[in-house]
Amino acid sequence: MSLLKRITVNPQQCGGRPCIRGMRIRVKDILDLLASGVSQAEILVDFPYLEPEDIRAALEFAAAQADHPILQHS
Repeated sequence: MSLLKRITVNPQQCGGRPCIRGMRIRVKDILDLLASGVSQAEILVDFPYLEPEDIRAALEFAAAQADHPILQHS
């Protein structure tokens, strides 16, 4: 089952950037923390309103965004 339903986009919130469950924590915020070496456990302690599925949803969203065709020009 896809976790992408946890990702919300609201033009009136965070400049329309993808967020977690309507909160003001952006997918990018979670990805930046993970990329800088912060563990999932640390993120969940620092942001107690997040759930483990939210972090997995952010990763699933990023993976889906990265999967696009590359068009070759001749």
